[in-house]
Amino acid sequence: MEFDMADETVLMEIDDRGVATLTLNRPEIHNAFDDIVINRLIDLLDGISANEKIRMVVLRASGVSFSAGADANWMRRMADNSYLENLEDASRLALLMKKLNYLDKTTIAVIQGAAFGGAIGLIACCDIAIAGDQAKFAFSEVKIGLTPATISPYVVAAIGERAARRYFQTGERFDCNEAHRIGLVHLVVPNEELDNACNGIIEAILANSPQAVKAAKDLVFRVSRGHIDQEMIDDTVHRIATIRISEEGQEGLSAFLEKRKPNW
Repeated sequence: MEFDMADETVLMEIDDRGVATLTLNRPEIHNAFDDIVINRLIDLLDGISANEKIRMVVLRASGVSFSAGADANWMRRMADNSYLENLEDASRLALLMKKLNYLDKTTIAVIQGAAFGGAIGLIACCDIAIAGDQAKFAFSEVKIGLTPATISPYVVAAIGERAARRYFQTGERFDCNEAHRIGLVHLVVPNEELDNACNGIIEAILANSPQAVKAAKDLVFRVSRGHIDQEMIDDTVHRIATIRISEEGQEGLSAFLEKRKPNW
């Protein structure tokens, strides 16, 4: 995958643990995103997906805000576009959300300051979300005559129908504690502790079997949809039998029984 090295709207760093950090990098406009940022993120996620050395992705932002949502100039351009042009534009954002949500690596969102509109979609698509104690959130689309349509499947999965019915319609701002209560974020810490909290999660995951972590994420997607019927039961039985006889499964069981650390 070839990247435009001159594009600094989103920065990427990969450390020696296999942790890729993607940083939204438009602090002068509170990391508001447009089609350029969306396409940049899609390209980076495609590269990350293809890189077997990367085990985890941290999504964060420079400056005082995580993201104020859609860039005003981008919205102005979209307002002048035809229905078909808007359809194509929205499809790119939908593709980004899908790629982030189903990425076969652990994803962690680190949130400080404002996270409005589509930015909450990015958070909802991540497996784990950590918020600073000054973070603020809002589904602000209705205030300008729009709806959070493209991000809605992932947000409703994260916060549930009840909370979505309120906040999608009111557009009101809510704080980090409310975000935690409704399930949008998993952990709230003082802003100065965000890095430590993130590193704690990273180290906990890196201590686990890479194969099992990937399989566990996929398992959640499978069992969270549909009825607990025989097809689902048979699928879960197949999954555990397969991973038990895998190389990492055998190593993990042996290490447990021999009271030693596994070799991953």
